[in-house]
Amino acid sequence: MSGPAMAVAIGYALHCPPLVLFSLITVGFASNALGGAGGPLAVLFVAIVAAEIGKAVSKETKIDILVTPLVTIGVGVGLSAWWAPALGKAAMKVGSVIMWATDLQPFFMGILVSVFVGIALTLPISSAAICAALGLTGLAGGAAVAGCCAQMVGFAVMSFKENKWGGLVSQGIGTSMLQMGNIVRNPRIWIAPIVTSAITGPIATCLFKLQMNGTAVSSGMGTCGFVGQIGVYTGWMNDIAAGTKTAVTGMDWAGLILISFILPAVLCPLINMFVRKLGWVKDGDMTLS
Repeated sequence: MSGPAMAVAIGYALHCPPLVLFSLITVGFASNALGGAGGPLAVLFVAIVAAEIGKAVSKETKIDILVTPLVTIGVGVGLSAWWAPALGKAAMKVGSVIMWATDLQPFFMGILVSVFVGIALTLPISSAAICAALGLTGLAGGAAVAGCCAQMVGFAVMSFKENKWGGLVSQGIGTSMLQMGNIVRNPRIWIAPIVTSAITGPIATCLFKLQMNGTAVSSGMGTCGFVGQIGVYTGWMNDIAAGTKTAVTGMDWAGLILISFILPAVLCPLINMFVRKLGWVKDGDMTLS
């Protein structure tokens, strides 16, 4: 159902009329299925084009109830057959290069992947969809988890004075995207979470060898519903079942807990303290409306 859900969400954001919006369910299914592991990226491109063409023909004829769905679905499915396989393969190729580079240079790639995926999580885009489209697993997936946790737990703890327990829960196991309005007003509040992700990323890849061998979408979820941590644990179980891992060790658990919760909760407020001393961040800058 992820393809239909994404397509309808895109159509809603583009203010599509009902007939176009409902037709995008089929378009989303087709593009996601034909795009393979890179399906979410295919859905993005195909749904936008199909939605705009559907809007162009909507209410232009007396038989709109037939024409609009036929055109929207026809264009969407046709483009899915044409574009989706290539987009899916391209996304997977990019993901493979990122994972290969992370295995080769875990320190520098740990920083890059952690920072960029963490930023994507806080921006009004989907870090989970990006990781799913790229098939980001392994060490790169572990770095992605670190970056997402740095943003979510970092903002939750750092803004506790302003937002109390409700803010801690809504950001810590919800999403740091709630801070986007405050970031627009004062981008400097983003310094501490980004620097934290640049620290925890290479610690995850180099010290703890934290790998995401569960589903790729979990790499971009962080502590949201603890999906990132569940994904790492699922990967451990998969590895044990495949015979590539003998058991879950204490080092595994220590790495997961430190990277996901403890280090972001300690480092982010500490870094923000220095940012506040510079006068760049003040009380109330991170208050959630």
